[in-house]
Amino acid sequence: MTEERKPVTNIKTPMRLEFRYSAGEATSRFLRGIGQGKILGQRCPSCRKVYVPPRGSCPRCAVPTAEEVELSDKGTITTFAIVRVPSENIDVPLPFASVHVLLDGADIPFFSVVQECPVDEIRIGMRVEAVWVPKQELASTLASIRYFQPSGEPDVPFEKLAEHL
Repeated sequence: MTEERKPVTNIKTPMRLEFRYSAGEATSRFLRGIGQGKILGQRCPSCRKVYVPPRGSCPRCAVPTAEEVELSDKGTITTFAIVRVPSENIDVPLPFASVHVLLDGADIPFFSVVQECPVDEIRIGMRVEAVWVPKQELASTLASIRYFQPSGEPDVPFEKLAEHL
């Protein structure tokens, strides 16, 4: 009765996850801005940091934020991961880079993907710019920013990014 057992290495199980999300005032204004081709953040009245997407309050100071700031759609990669595993829910050709982009004028990185660049050339400090859908297709959804691509600008030194990691 001593049967050799092999370890389980893979389990396939069906899953379904449904949720409802209410954007709230700050995120709703942010999404309306996206629909106009603008990226809007909010500045904390206490520490003066700019958050994008805005949350309506500063996570550091715990005070409401109301001052809106229009940000550039250019920024700097602060961290990244190369995705090589297929998923039926990902509509981006593999491999691709999942990145955090510190938009110019912001104090917290923005999550997106990079395309139009070989994945082995993506690096921390690389300057990138948003690629938007055509103006007639803009909508109040993050899908209006298709992806980021290299801007051709010089890299930003790590020392200038360290506090944003």
